Amino acid sequence: MVISYACVLIAGLMPVFCAGIAKAGAKGYDNHDPRAWLAQQSGFRARANAAQANCLEAFPFFAVGLVLALLTGVDPFVVDSLAVLFVAARVAYVACYLADKALFRSIFWAVGYFSVIAFYVLAMQNLQLN
Repeated sequence: MVISYACVLIAGLMPVFCAGIAKAGAKGYDNHDPRAWLAQQSGFRARANAAQANCLEAFPFFAVGLVLALLTGVDPFVVDSLAVLFVAARVAYVACYLADKALFRSIFWAVGYFSVIAFYVLAMQNLQLN
């Protein structure tokens, strides 16, 4: 389970990492109105900002699914494995987003998404068994 907890932490930090990529070394960055500044960006900065938003959107679904799986007694090894798969897929997703590899980005998004769906399916199965 320590692995699962670490994965939640990593997934929670990924939006900050993406934001850092979007803002690092940029000329004219305005910390008084960062959203308006980011909205005007293009290229890898815009993609890093979009990856940040997507990481924020994915995080609650992942974290809740993981907790539900653990609370319903899903095998911790399975939960750890799915958590690592999710984080690995999300890291690959961000890398593909930054590199503008749309097809691969979508594939890694789907891998991460279906790993989270697995948490919910396994949790529901465990509830039915008890």
